[in-house]
This record gives sequence, C-alpha cells and structure tokens, in this order.
Amino acid sequence: MSTHSHASHGFRLPALARKQRADEAAGTTTLFAADYALAALRVLVGFVFLWAFLDKTFGLGYATPSAKAWIHGGSPAKGFLGSVAVGPLQSTFHSWAGQGWADWLFMLGLLGIGLAVISGVALRLSAAAGSVLLALMWLAEFPPARHLASGAPSMSTNPFADYHVVYAAALIAVAAVATGSRLGLGRLWSSLPVVRDHAWLR
Repeated sequence: MSTHSHASHGFRLPALARKQRADEAAGTTTLFAADYALAALRVLVGFVFLWAFLDKTFGLGYATPSAKAWIHGGSPAKGFLGSVAVGPLQSTFHSWAGQGWADWLFMLGLLGIGLAVISGVALRLSAAAGSVLLALMWLAEFPPARHLASGAPSMSTNPFADYHVVYAAALIAVAAVATGSRLGLGRLWSSLPVVRDHAWLR
C-alpha cells in the first residue's frame, strides 16, 4: 500500500512540473502581449498630440485649412480659445486668444509631448504636461455644462469622462508602467546619467 502511494506521487510530479512550465510560458506570453499593447497605446496617444501640431503648423486641411496655418501667419490657439462659450474660465480664455505666448506654449507643448510620448522618453514629465494641457482644454469645452452662455445646447454627451479625460488617463497609465522600452527609446533614455540622477525625467 505504501509502495503504491509513493508510485502514485512519483507519476504526478512530472505532470505538475509540465503544468507549471506551461503556466509560466502562458504568463510570459501574456506579459509580452500586454507590454506591446501598452506601447502601441503610447504611440497612438503621442501621435494625437504630434498630428495636432503638424496640422496647425502646416495647415494640412483637416482641422486647419492651409490659409490659417501657423507658418502662414495663423494663430493656432486663437480660433479655439476665442470660440470658448461656456465654463468658469471663458473670459480668461478669450483674453489669451491670439496672444503670441499662448500660441508658442500651445504648439511647443503639442510638439514636445507628441515626440516624447511616441519615442518613449521623459514619460513622467510628458504625462504631467499633457494632463495639464488636456485639463485646460477640458475647461474650455466644459462638458458638465448642458447649455452654452447663449443658452444654446452645449451638445455635451458626458459631463465628465470625455476624450480629454481618456487621453490624460492613457498618458498617466503608460508613464506609470514605463512602456518606453517597448517600441521606443526608453531604455536608452533611462541609461543617461542625468536621467538616472533625476527620476522625474524618466
């Protein structure tokens, strides 16, 4: 009886080992897929910022016609800020519209955030800067309002979780899990002495 018990346990051990190896392989595959899925999300979100910069700079004919391109003397922020018609910062945004400093900050922000996020460098700084920019844009559109200052419907479909919030959450997520080493230059960036000494640059 004792011999049968030992033999039974002996036969089970190889099967358990094979199952453990299979589980480990499956876990590795899942992590690998998750890493690349988050890296792809990072690249896509970065391209949202970079495309906005390119379209506003060169007037590619999507949101910005050629005649209003930045290189042709157009003001990238004037149209958006000048048309704000709702929210607690309406008058403030109107006063910023057409200001040179507002245009430069807006465009440099779009370019810097876009390039950094796509390349996977300075993700913490980019997530912070991008979230601030998106928060200001959220305040300009102010989704909680059902009506504009004129009384017309705001056409808001969600009082809080609109695309600005989703993009900000995505920026924070890819920075939190440090996705820059996948499909990016994050590993090389992190090896730089100045980055190693200053964690906020990672």
